[in-house]
Amino acid sequence: MTASEKTDPSIAQISVLAEADAEAKSIPIWFARDADWMRMAPITEAQKAWLAAQGFKGNGKKHFALPGADGSVAGVVLGLGEQRAGDPMDRKELAVGLLPGLLPPGRYRLADECEHAELAAVAWGLGAYRFRRYKTSNGEQPACQLDAPRGADRACALSIIEAVWLARDLINTPANDLGPGELEQAARQLAERHGAAVASIVGDDLLAHNFPMIHAVGRASTRAPRLIDLTWGRGDAERITLVGKGICFDTGGLDIKPSAAMLIMKKDMGGAATALALGHMIMSARLDVRLRILIPAAENSISGNAFRPGDVLKSRAGKTVEIGNTDAEGRLVLADALALADEERPGTLMSFATLTGAARVALGPELPPFYTDDDAFAALIAAAGNRVGDPVWRMPFWAGYESNLDSPVADMNNVSEGPFAGSVTAALFLRRFVRQAGRFAHFDIYGWRPAPKPLGPKGGEPHAARALFDVLRHMHQR
Repeated sequence: MTASEKTDPSIAQISVLAEADAEAKSIPIWFARDADWMRMAPITEAQKAWLAAQGFKGNGKKHFALPGADGSVAGVVLGLGEQRAGDPMDRKELAVGLLPGLLPPGRYRLADECEHAELAAVAWGLGAYRFRRYKTSNGEQPACQLDAPRGADRACALSIIEAVWLARDLINTPANDLGPGELEQAARQLAERHGAAVASIVGDDLLAHNFPMIHAVGRASTRAPRLIDLTWGRGDAERITLVGKGICFDTGGLDIKPSAAMLIMKKDMGGAATALALGHMIMSARLDVRLRILIPAAENSISGNAFRPGDVLKSRAGKTVEIGNTDAEGRLVLADALALADEERPGTLMSFATLTGAARVALGPELPPFYTDDDAFAALIAAAGNRVGDPVWRMPFWAGYESNLDSPVADMNNVSEGPFAGSVTAALFLRRFVRQAGRFAHFDIYGWRPAPKPLGPKGGEPHAARALFDVLRHMHQR
């Protein structure tokens, strides 16, 4: 990754969110639920007639630009459609994210009051994201700019936007340009910006430092595996540790994936990207915590020294693991990293991983499951996810499935013999390596948006990062 190709999280400040300025000329945006809106709308009779001629009925996800007397855009109406009761994603603040990709370049403002002004600002920034690194016409793109809505913390909104853009850039970058070394470089760039420290253990040094499963998963690649370790914050503050799966490409190993399943395996480091995104939000907000981010980074490749089905690996925690499937490698690297994290007895330990297809079968690509034994923490996370439009759904550490991991030759297998409860079984596997943390939560994210939505285009997505930041900022704001 050359200097010109660095993933710089400050890029979001270029264009998307302006300082509110009463003197600056900006185009107003109104929201409409139905056609009755026109009877009370602060627009001219000619503009109302124009909307009527266009068949405007306040339809959901439709917008209309209102012409001025000189032919310029005098305003914008965004139809919201009929309210869907109980749907946390059906909110005007989130619908704002539709507009940056639809409107002509210009400076805009929200003419209507927003109950959650910061969320509207964030939605605008997330909707403005585009990944253009490999476009040959990748010059500076004309941008739509939004005046920071009244009541929004612009600096905080920008840090959230920047964090998500950073994670999306990392996930969207193909594996030929983002291996374990480049992922480490991204972590170091972020650390440099915030005054954090980064250390890494690379290649065969993983064996010397007792990370045998990270080494086993990554040893078949020509790009050395590593454990990336970022620390920031006051040493005696509450310890929060994030562990993100950094499999930069997953062939499945000797249990090779079919080609169709490999097409978006560049996203298999989505857990690492999510941890870095959440870390950026935490550090930007200067939360009073001692933050640690651990990223076991590797490429699950195939060569003569690849680990095999039936192998028995010793973990950092001393427990032995029989390999039932080499395509269940993420939980192996996470287990070593979680064991390290647990040794420090953090108050909160969280893992993020694109871990199982079973999670997608259960809840689809937009609603990642999470696991924790802490009921109060779970309630905070679920509520925050709905509040900020980053929903998650709690699933159980179901003790009845513990026996699914039994092995006749080792302390455990890395997979179950049966096809059921794959996400739960994987979460149970990880929990076996956490014994001393105050609370543990695991997020089985997808890390990808399969189709464009108001909060972003198709591509990488750090699911749960914004929800968790909302929780942590309320717990640890200075």
